[in-house]
Amino acid sequence: MQEMQSVVQDLDADILTLEEFPEITDIPETGETLQENALIKARLVNEFTGFPAIGDDTGLEVMALDGAPGVYSARYAGENVTYMDNVKKLLSEMSGIENRQACFRTATAFVNGKEEILAEGKVEGMITLEPKGSLGFGYDPVFFIPKMNCTFAELSAEEKNKISHRGIALQKLSKLLHAYRGAK
Repeated sequence: MQEMQSVVQDLDADILTLEEFPEITDIPETGETLQENALIKARLVNEFTGFPAIGDDTGLEVMALDGAPGVYSARYAGENVTYMDNVKKLLSEMSGIENRQACFRTATAFVNGKEEILAEGKVEGMITLEPKGSLGFGYDPVFFIPKMNCTFAELSAEEKNKISHRGIALQKLSKLLHAYRGAK
């Protein structure tokens, strides 16, 4: 939420969260791509509330695993699992693999009932041999960013937001929304 507010603050819009709409429960991620899931989320919230909505979806793509876990990142080890369950499965599947290249990718979607705008952010990195750091969530402790010489879990939220895939996607979306508003 804080990351999104900082990126879209100059759009002169009030930001509401799903917490303000408790009737909207978990939105099923049935898309086959991150873009499809972001659109599913934004469309559903837009239809339910009547307000323009932004949805996003994030996936970790590991080259040696043919892009897995990808769109299934949140449920890689199964349904109703912890972040650590997913990390343990990933590290188990990466055991003995030398090519540890990976990327985090986030797709964002803006939907207002008439227009749909998509943007994507990506960060390249490597999968570590073991978790490092205690900040962040999900795969952050095993996602190493060479240019920062640390994992996402070793960065403060402020540091991570400056370079993260989600931050990049939201910045791109913000620019597209400015262009869209300027064209009207």
